[in-house]
Amino acid sequence: MLEQLRFGGVTVPTHAFFVGLGVILASVVFVLEARRRGALREESLVAVTGALVGGAMGMRLSGWAEHLDPALNPGLVEAWMFGARSILGGLTGAYVGVLVAKRLVGYRERTGDLFAPAVALGMAVGRIGCFLTEAPGRPTSLPWGVHAPATVPECPGCLSGQAMHPSYLYETVFQLAAFGALLWARSRVDRPGELFTLYLGAYALFRFLVEFTRANETVWLDLTRPQWFLVPGLMLLAVRLGLGYRKGFYDRLLSRRGERRPLLPAARLSPAGEEER
Repeated sequence: MLEQLRFGGVTVPTHAFFVGLGVILASVVFVLEARRRGALREESLVAVTGALVGGAMGMRLSGWAEHLDPALNPGLVEAWMFGARSILGGLTGAYVGVLVAKRLVGYRERTGDLFAPAVALGMAVGRIGCFLTEAPGRPTSLPWGVHAPATVPECPGCLSGQAMHPSYLYETVFQLAAFGALLWARSRVDRPGELFTLYLGAYALFRFLVEFTRANETVWLDLTRPQWFLVPGLMLLAVRLGLGYRKGFYDRLLSRRGERRPLLPAARLSPAGEEER
């Protein structure tokens, strides 16, 4: 594991460096996308601030509700200082933060489509830091399995020297692919908010599936806590995407039907037998 990076005489924690780099790149993409859509205004920057503050709070406090039994959970201060840094908690906090910030300034326009490509790229970069500093995943016999030092905490596979899934790299690849797909789809999804909904649905499904390769503890029915957190969200997103599909929100994206042409009136025959229209 690469816990620290050196830049000349400066030492920087690896995980914090890649998370910070991801935030910077995400901010740049957000500004460029907002400018492209003509939405770079003070209100949209307030939404970004809400996302950053809410994301930081959600990530740090996510461990506060890790167990169903409140007695097993740490206090708020302990969760803030030493709790797990959950990406799902960060995303949830960022979403709530944007809603609160927009409500405070009376901004009613949807901003999710501005965030979608930015979030995808930021998470792709941030997950590199996770891969370099945390337990990779569950043991695997696949040829791309990776090994990690026995000193990595909470990693039985590291102690036994087994090859493990590079689960964080899976997520980096997914997020980079999502970033490219979102840039391609943004001109094909016209209804505000739908690009972000599509991204959320794709990421929620991917995250549920990739959890089977992660080293997280299973709690019930061989599913992890993140998977149980995702179950209700996946059901709601499935309903939401299904309604959007039925209403034709994604027709241009899916090329389900082209532009409708006006129907020509039926041909008639004149008394002389010639066709008239």
